[in-house]
Amino acid sequence: MRLHLRIRREVFVREQAIFASSDRDSRDDDEATIHVLGFCDGTPSGTVRLYPLDGEGVTWQGDRLAVLPPFRTSGIGRPLVRFAVRTAAQRGGRVMHAHVQVPNVRFFQRLGWTAAGDIEEYCGVPHQPMQIDLQAHPDG
Repeated sequence: MRLHLRIRREVFVREQAIFASSDRDSRDDDEATIHVLGFCDGTPSGTVRLYPLDGEGVTWQGDRLAVLPPFRTSGIGRPLVRFAVRTAAQRGGRVMHAHVQVPNVRFFQRLGWTAAGDIEEYCGVPHQPMQIDLQAHPDG
């Protein structure tokens, strides 16, 4: 968990300045939240977290996808997103939502995600609400 949070802090606080001092929130302490840590050649290099939005685990949220700058060309983002989608599908999920920074929309579209509404501001940064049908794309 320490490494997961360190990567998020590096990306969302230090690099992008989306959060002033920490991006931690109540979801991080919720036992239903799954924190994923990705590695490139044994080095922690990326994260994502996911959690159910309802008691039945039908609707899921994926967020805090973060990849450290030296690893952005490694392709680790794709398996992180696919792992999150697959995990939610295996746990009975039918749909997963995400708020994607606008420059990353195309990346998510290539993985089967679609826009789900108008662009919104989140912490001063434009985000596109997106979703994926977990039954149609269980492997993301």
